[in-house]
Amino acid sequence: MQFPKLNLHIHSNYSDGKQTIIKIVDKSLKLELEYIAITDHFTNSWKAWVSKLNNNEIITEYLREISICQNHLIRNHKHLTLLKGIEIDLASTEQFIKKRLKADRFELILFEYLQSYETIAFVKNIVHHWKKQIIDKNKFPVLGLAHFDPSYFILTNLDVLMRFLKEYNIYFEFNSSYPSFYSPKYKRFFDKLREYEIPVGIGCDSHNLKSLDNYGEPLEMIKYYNLERNFDILINLLDFKYKNKQEISI
Repeated sequence: MQFPKLNLHIHSNYSDGKQTIIKIVDKSLKLELEYIAITDHFTNSWKAWVSKLNNNEIITEYLREISICQNHLIRNHKHLTLLKGIEIDLASTEQFIKKRLKADRFELILFEYLQSYETIAFVKNIVHHWKKQIIDKNKFPVLGLAHFDPSYFILTNLDVLMRFLKEYNIYFEFNSSYPSFYSPKYKRFFDKLREYEIPVGIGCDSHNLKSLDNYGEPLEMIKYYNLERNFDILINLLDFKYKNKQEISI
């Protein structure tokens, strides 16, 4: 099976990344990546300093820059799917997330720091809020867990976690910046991902151009855990939602 080259976790200078969005896209084309997502930080937690995306005007400009690049790729028939993404710090307040983020403006939303069953309830609340707002279900974004640490759940009832991921169609990210999170000591966790057919993806948590194509090790671990089908589920979802995207208004 031929797997696509992808990196669904990239930071630009709208948060703590070093490069502009256009430079990230240009480099991704040179590296022959096939799917990328710009996923800058969104937070009002203790680490709010890492992100500029704290008001509607800046978020609109952020999305506009990505849209310009998307249109360029579409018009020039480039073999690169670019997604509008964001990474939500789950230590942020509920009001901050609900007031400032409209989910249908994004194509991929990552949640970071899912560390307890209480946090699962928090995510459910947010997702239900978004679903009430979005009439066209095709506009609902793909959801994923950013650099999820299995150690918080490995000694508890994993089936509760898996049922949550399955119900809300949330994928697990193999993140090359956090290799300890896909260590063989968590084999039971990955066996459960396979059993429940939870989608899996790859993100490099890239903050510079050098790490854009660090997808090799995560891909090998997907094969190691026999999660090729789970990976294919995510790719099919991305293709269904975005592969045939037409040029969009800005």
